[in-house]
Amino acid sequence: MKPRIALTALSMALLLSACGGEGDATQTLGPDPKLPEPQRGLLPSMKIAEPVAWGDQKPTVPQGYDITAIATDLKIPRQTLVLPNGDIIVAEGRGGNAAKLKPKDVIASVIKAKGNTQVKGGNRLTLLRDADGDGTYELKTVFAENLNAPYGLAFANGKLYVANQDALVRFDYADGQTKASGPPVKVTDLPSAINHHWTKALTASPDGRSLYVGIGSNSNVTERGMEVEIDRAMVWQIDAETGAHKPFATGLRNPTALKVEPGSGQLWAVVNERDELGPDLVPDYLTSVREGAFYGWPYSYWGQNVDPRAQPQDPQKVAAAVKPDYSLGSHVAALGVDFSVPAMGEQFAEGAFVGEHGSWNRDQPVGYKVIFVPFRDGRPAGEAVDFATGFRGSDGKTRGRPVGVTVDPRGALIIADDLANTVWRVTRKP
Repeated sequence: MKPRIALTALSMALLLSACGGEGDATQTLGPDPKLPEPQRGLLPSMKIAEPVAWGDQKPTVPQGYDITAIATDLKIPRQTLVLPNGDIIVAEGRGGNAAKLKPKDVIASVIKAKGNTQVKGGNRLTLLRDADGDGTYELKTVFAENLNAPYGLAFANGKLYVANQDALVRFDYADGQTKASGPPVKVTDLPSAINHHWTKALTASPDGRSLYVGIGSNSNVTERGMEVEIDRAMVWQIDAETGAHKPFATGLRNPTALKVEPGSGQLWAVVNERDELGPDLVPDYLTSVREGAFYGWPYSYWGQNVDPRAQPQDPQKVAAAVKPDYSLGSHVAALGVDFSVPAMGEQFAEGAFVGEHGSWNRDQPVGYKVIFVPFRDGRPAGEAVDFATGFRGSDGKTRGRPVGVTVDPRGALIIADDLANTVWRVTRKP
């Protein structure tokens, strides 16, 4: 059989399996999810997204709130940052260069590509400004360019920090500045070989002396061997001045967004977990990130649930694995997190917003929305609620995919949509 024909046959088998009756299984959210038995097979179900333009539609938000597109025609917006003067920085780009290991990877790359924008990544930072505070961002200008797949953003002590896919860099920043005054200064290199997971999440400690960078694994569950996982699947703590770094927490398969909870000073992350154990395993999660803690990858998931695919096993590591704080559901692909402020309104005054990019490997898609996880006394406390929906409509069409979510202290939620290449802003109605 010729290779092209073989690939076509495999694709057809895949499409048939995606109609194989998994059903719309209810996923468990919260601190104690009910985990099903693992399901192993040659191929997981893969649902092809059907992207269409928003047109005159827009995401749905709760009663009493408005949502507005404040920037369009961007080049793959990933994460956003609100500067002290209210300007918004948008990181735009696409990275990754991992080789495909097996036929499933080839098929998956085709499926994923169909659900993503066809625009070329900008490798830049764009600045948005609403000078008169009327909600219209009349200035959209390139702040810095020629970056390498920028993703994570942080601001501290007069410096703008950017996590490229290969290095953490910084720019000097003066209040009101609309363009970088020069090229960035490297703080430290970041692991970039293979880059199966290329995104580098970033946040700063409250005093700005430490930076935390999330570095994803180089595989689903060590298919490339443990030697390529050195310095990966973990959060680094980096000295902002010297670039010296050390592991802060490990066993986090792909920590895609980091944020410090303002009341407690505790570091939190959203993490994308492993695949190929069925449509309802393994839950992506929101968790506090404790110094020195191990969160299971690759040996176990959700605490001490052993994953036999990781060889050789390490029972001591499994026994030490910390159970995450809050399940978001399997395959939702959480890529953004930020903590709310009272200005967002009573119902959403205390808690975390989470941007869910959406699944590609479930027959019944999940995610494609922004949720709110209520907190009390610095901990999750209650059921998550939908905050911004409609990115994937009831018609099966996908109009947008949320990535980063950023709370503007003045009382707005900024949402980066990397399918529609749009930045949305949600505010309370007057």
